[in-house]
Amino acid sequence: MHRKEINERSPLRVLEKSIHGGLGRGNVGVVVARHGIGKTAFLVGVGLDDLMRSKKVFHLSMGQSVDRVCNYYDEILTELARERQMEDVWKVRLEVERNRRIHSVPAAKFSVEKVREVLGFLREYNDFVPTSILIDDVPFEQASHEGLQGLREIAQELDAELWMAAVTNRDEERDERGVPEAVARMDSGLDVILSMAHDGTGVHVVLHKDHDNPNVSDLKLALDPTTMLLVKE
Repeated sequence: MHRKEINERSPLRVLEKSIHGGLGRGNVGVVVARHGIGKTAFLVGVGLDDLMRSKKVFHLSMGQSVDRVCNYYDEILTELARERQMEDVWKVRLEVERNRRIHSVPAAKFSVEKVREVLGFLREYNDFVPTSILIDDVPFEQASHEGLQGLREIAQELDAELWMAAVTNRDEERDERGVPEAVARMDSGLDVILSMAHDGTGVHVVLHKDHDNPNVSDLKLALDPTTMLLVKE
């Protein structure tokens, strides 16, 4: 199977349909999950989907080293290639390396200014302008509306989609949609909100906010326990 066919059959196309065409460039989305559930896998899945379409991806991690995130991409791509019998896997690996940039920063040093600085450096000295920005382990308890607006402005300036992953705790208060309070209070600055949870049979994805659409789709996606990528339920 060639990567074009893999992309066309990807469950991410289901996600895009559920949120009326996808997150959209210049917009900000977040996926929420407890530690170990698969939020990093979600971001890597989004990244690989774009990389296999020759798009550029910037992945910023606050919880793991650059080497660990690189290994995550490699491990998932290896499993995907094996499971889907990818015929041009060596070409995909080369393109992934060429079009991906991974950066790690301690959570205590994370700021909008730091993101802007790193992306500015990549643009000026590497001629690298991402169409997808992925930020893992965002500390929403410390987030501000000004900071979120700053990230949105970066996405709009680069004409990129910006996905974040946030950690939630088992006992954290949630609103009527099931969104953790730390994320819910930032609702006005978010276009799409997803959550992931293990229900005993597997990890399932729930859509809580779909831009300004009042009728949120009943999303039917889960994580494959082998590839750790999204699959249709």
